[in-house]
Amino acid sequence: MRAAPTILHLDMDAFYASVEQASKPSLRGKAVVVGGLGPRGVVATASYEARVFGVHSAMPTAQARRRAPNAAYVTPRFALYRSVSEQVMALLRELSPLVEPLSLDEAFVDLEAGGTAWDEPSARAAGVRLRADIRAVTGLTGSVGLAASKMLAKIASERAKPDGLCLIEPGTERALLGPMPVRTLPGVGPATGDHLRRAGITTVDELAEAGEDELVRLLGKAHGHALYAMALARDDRPVVAEREAKSVSVEDTYDVDIHDRPRIGLEVR
Repeated sequence: MRAAPTILHLDMDAFYASVEQASKPSLRGKAVVVGGLGPRGVVATASYEARVFGVHSAMPTAQARRRAPNAAYVTPRFALYRSVSEQVMALLRELSPLVEPLSLDEAFVDLEAGGTAWDEPSARAAGVRLRADIRAVTGLTGSVGLAASKMLAKIASERAKPDGLCLIEPGTERALLGPMPVRTLPGVGPATGDHLRRAGITTVDELAEAGEDELVRLLGKAHGHALYAMALARDDRPVVAEREAKSVSVEDTYDVDIHDRPRIGLEVR
């Protein structure tokens, strides 16, 4: 792991909803929910004004309407979101040739590779400048995390939300991670979290204290070794500019279930 916090993670704030608010002045400052509007629709993104009412992504739209009946409900406009995303990614590529997009609204940047940052002050300055440039170009806000590794930079951007900047100083990683729940770490989903909880492990400190051998016994060789390293704040994964797509998927939710095989065949072509 490097000695300076020169890996940046950007996560745009409530991206789809924020783009809608920026493009339609009448929506600014109001609760906005983006997603499917049919009886079986699902929320893709909710603005922070809508989140106050308990609306969140992956929630059925019908449930969101009960919680926030006066919110503006809009269908996604992906062509617009991709266009704004390209503007944001262009700003990131001005900082470094090593930009690793994770989605339309999220990416890692290796600031050191671009000569943009080499220590804490220069990294912080790059983060401040990026947030200002994003606001000037798109009218949107993004949260920036800075750290010496990808794992910690992502944790930092989560702590910075919304519309903030968080820098994790090298040497403080273990103390920061220790009291956090194990679900904070990449690769620890609900199933793994429950498995660890049943073993009496709920925090990152407890994960480290359990030891590598015990984690391998509980989770298997690959997962056990990886989680133990992350619990010790070890993460040497590089920022990769181009990633080969392992799969391509498209999903849709229909108003009614489809059981007819010929109809299913027509829909998935």
